[in-house]
Order: sequence, then structure tokens, then C-alpha cells
Amino acid sequence: MLVIRMARAGTKKRPFYHIVVADSRAPRDGRFIERLGYFNPLLRKDKTERLKFDLEKTKVWMAKGAQPSDRIMRFLDAAGIMKRPKRNNPEKAIPRKERKAKEEAAKAAAGGAAAGAAPAAAAGVAPAAADAAPAS
Repeated sequence: MLVIRMARAGTKKRPFYHIVVADSRAPRDGRFIERLGYFNPLLRKDKTERLKFDLEKTKVWMAKGAQPSDRIMRFLDAAGIMKRPKRNNPEKAIPRKERKAKEEAAKAAAGGAAAGAAPAAAAGVAPAAADAAPAS
């Protein structure tokens, strides 16, 4: 399968990425088929040199079946070529204190519901426990 992804270049602690079309089995920084552009994350977002991307070549490769990676999908979404589906991760967005309070409230509610059901369950368990005691 063909993928459109980024291959890291640059030096240690100074990332620079080439946007390439590659076989999905090829190493990240290894063999690729064609270079489509570059991305320099160290530049400010308002700089035009931050991202250079040949959109026409990208469209051609996508017509041939190349799948964009998530980061490339973000670039294509910003360019208006492809729509990136929204992701939902509600647990990460909630601060820890609020998440703990929510869990404790859920446990208290579950404990209250279980306490109401506990006498009926205990009545069902008690005869079985009494039967098991003489058998041992």
C-alpha cells in the first residue's frame, strides 16, 4: 500500500520533514517513491516557508490509491482538498481533579444502587453458604 507521509531529516533537536510518497513497508526515513514537499516545524505558523506542498502531485498519487497519514491529512484539510474526520477523546480533556470527582460520584451512585439490591442478594447467598459449610 502506498502512503503519503513525512520522513524526518535535519539534525538532532532540529527537525525538518520531507513529505514523501512511499511504500508502507519502507522505513520512515528510508526508501521513497517521490518527494512532494517539506515541513519545517521550527518556523512560526504564519511563515510561508513552514510548509511547501505540491497539491497537484498529491491529488495524482491519491487517485492512484495512496493514503495520507494523519498529519498529512491535517495539511490537506487546511488546504481544502480532503476532510479530516473529527476525533473524540473526552477523557483527556477533563482535568484530573474533575475526573476523580466524577468517578467518586459514579461509585457512590453505584454503591447506593448496590446497597438497595444487597439485602436481596444476601438472602440468596446465605442458604448457599450454609449448604457449603457442612459439605467441607
